This record gives sequence, C-alpha cells and structure tokens, in this order.
Amino acid sequence: MSAAAIPESVSPSRLVWRRFRRHHLAVASLVLLTLLALAALAAPLIERALGLDAEAVNLFGRFAPASADHWLGTDELGRDVLLRLLYGGRVSLFVGLVAALAAASIGTVVGLVAGYIGGRFDAVLMRLADGVLSLPMLPLLIVLAALDPVKLGLPDAIAQSESLSLYRIIFIIALVGWTTTARLVRGATLSLRERAFVEAAVAQGASSLRIMARHILPNAISPILVATTLSVGNVILLESVLSFLGLGIQPPVASWGAMLTNAQEMIWEQPLLAIYPGLLIFLTVIAFNFLGDGLQDAFDPRSTVPGRGGSL
Repeated sequence: MSAAAIPESVSPSRLVWRRFRRHHLAVASLVLLTLLALAALAAPLIERALGLDAEAVNLFGRFAPASADHWLGTDELGRDVLLRLLYGGRVSLFVGLVAALAAASIGTVVGLVAGYIGGRFDAVLMRLADGVLSLPMLPLLIVLAALDPVKLGLPDAIAQSESLSLYRIIFIIALVGWTTTARLVRGATLSLRERAFVEAAVAQGASSLRIMARHILPNAISPILVATTLSVGNVILLESVLSFLGLGIQPPVASWGAMLTNAQEMIWEQPLLAIYPGLLIFLTVIAFNFLGDGLQDAFDPRSTVPGRGGSL
C-alpha cells in the first residue's frame, strides 16, 4: 500500500472540530452568540461613542422613532432602546451562563460521586435527583422567587440591593437545575469506572478523588458540555418569564425579560418595544439549542467525517 493511500492520523480535537463544522446551524449559532456577547460587552463603549446615557430619563423624548441619535428609538421614559437592549443582554446572558455553569458544577459533583461510589449512596442521590426532577419547574421558581428576603433574615442592605434579584435567580436555578447533568455524568461514570485505565489507577494506589478528577471527569466532559450549552437557553427563557411576571430582575437593572414587562402595556401603541427584546430572547435560545445539537454531534464517536482515505 502506498503512503498516499494511508489515511492521515487526526487528533481527537480536530475530529470534534470537523464534526462540529459540518453542522451549519451550530456554526451560525456560535457566530451569532459571539456577536451578541461582544455587543453586550461593548455596551459602555457604544454608549460613550453615541454620547448617550442608557439610564437618562427624557420625558420630552418619549417614544421617539429611530434616528441618527437613537438608532432604535426611545422607550416610555425617553431612554435609548439600543443601549437598554445591550445592557439587558449583559444581564440575561450573565444569568444564563452563570446559572447554567453553577447547575452543571453541582450536577457533575453529584453524578461523579454517585456513579463512582455506587451502592446505597448512589441510590439516595438518584432518588433525590428524581424528587427534584419531578417538581414542576416554573411554579417552583415562582414560589421561590416570591419569597421576601427580609423575612428570610437577610440584612436590609442586602435585601434592598439592586443586584439581589440577579443573584437570587442564579441561586434558585442552580439549586433546582442540576438534575439532568447529574444523571448524565452518573451514567458516564458507571461506564468509565469499569475501564482498564481506571483499574490501573486503582492498582497503583490512586485515591478515589484523584481517579474521579484525573481519569473519569476528563472522559465524561462531552455530555457535561452538551447539557450545559442546552441549559443556557432554558435558563435565559426562565429568567425572562420570571422577569415578565415581575419576580425576576428588578428595575432599574435591565434585562430582556424586564423590558418585555415594561412594554406589555404599550404593545398596541409601540409594538417594537416588545418585539426587540422578544426577538433577541428567541434568537438567543434557539442559537444555544442549535449549538448544543452541534456539540452533541461533534462529540459523538459514531459520527463520520469525510477525509482522506474514507470516513474517519
């Protein structure tokens, strides 16, 4: 056999990238999410370049149409809609990413410990996960978000903080959103702990913590990434629903859900005030779902990638 007929060796990372690149919707979603994140991060720079203040109230400029000064017009208080959308994107994306990562971290620890130790410990943790999973998510979040922080014993300085609602939503979602990741990681751990490299580590006297952290976790990273990516869109949607109901991000902090709440009374007179944040929520959630699908295909070893000498 000639050298040209021998397929070139491809690293696992390049295989993942090739599979992901074939998923055109996932690539487009990654580009869109990157642009949204960069625009949100650049909100202070854009604000300074336009010479505007996102929080400045101008009752004489209410509901101004799109112009050179206000590219998307102004809202019911005369504030620039574009800047409000950008700052709202910072909050919504921050909540989605941080809450999803926190939930994934909790689920990863629970799944690793349950899958590796097994026995009654595994049974208890999985019954706990089943119990949390059986609870209706949205009603539970509404009840938890409606709790008065003052009655919970928090100091007045913290209870009246503008950012309290932001971190409360992250805490609540992380508290109840870890179950899916835990079950996925547990399944992967049950399979990996029987592999030869884990048995070799045990024979060499490695501790359980080292085996879980150094040998099992890196090989179970793909379901964690997929589950986390898919959950980001769900978290943003939940935050938007809670903010729309008045239980999420509280004014003056802007978020896309809070902007929808403010626009609901003016939906017929100024529909664009609801269309802009609603469209951004829709595009962001769909993009994260497509990105998760693409990552799932990319990490699937059964996927084939056209290459030299046949499929890889």
